[in-house]
Amino acid sequence: MCFQDEIGFSLLPAVRATWAPKGVTPVLRHRFSWKRLSMAGVLAYRPDRSGTAFVFQIKEGAYNTESLIEFLTALGEHFAGDAVTLIGDGLPSHRSKAMKAWIATQRMWLRVEQLPPYRYELNPIEMVWGNIKSTELANLCPDTIDEARAATETGLERVGTNYDLCFNFLDHTRLLL
Repeated sequence: MCFQDEIGFSLLPAVRATWAPKGVTPVLRHRFSWKRLSMAGVLAYRPDRSGTAFVFQIKEGAYNTESLIEFLTALGEHFAGDAVTLIGDGLPSHRSKAMKAWIATQRMWLRVEQLPPYRYELNPIEMVWGNIKSTELANLCPDTIDEARAATETGLERVGTNYDLCFNFLDHTRLLL
């Protein structure tokens, strides 16, 4: 069972509450740049709860149908032909004619289901993005997009190697495998 989503991040800081000495207001100084990267990720669970996998990709620019097909092709290679049920949102590139045609050629390993509209809280990978933004990216004011990318990759690796955290995200949705 795989939950999939995309997100973007930039040089703008993810502002979060913080502590400061009394009378000293914390100030974030940043470059106010809209330069951004996009991430696609899949949080995968075995139905018997014996394991999880977190697969992600970071790229410049936004995801479109072609780049999502490339990501899903790599996902198929990662799972080496195992049967996968992919659950995602209703992003237009997920529903395009080209995507539907590609999915039709992948029926031997891939089944795609869509979450109900406006129900992002049912997708555990949404909690991955929030966790990284509130930890590694919280109040980060990088000078370059590479610094933001490095911090993001650190967070992605942290989440991906923490079995309990990945299942906590699923449990929070109250969905059953």
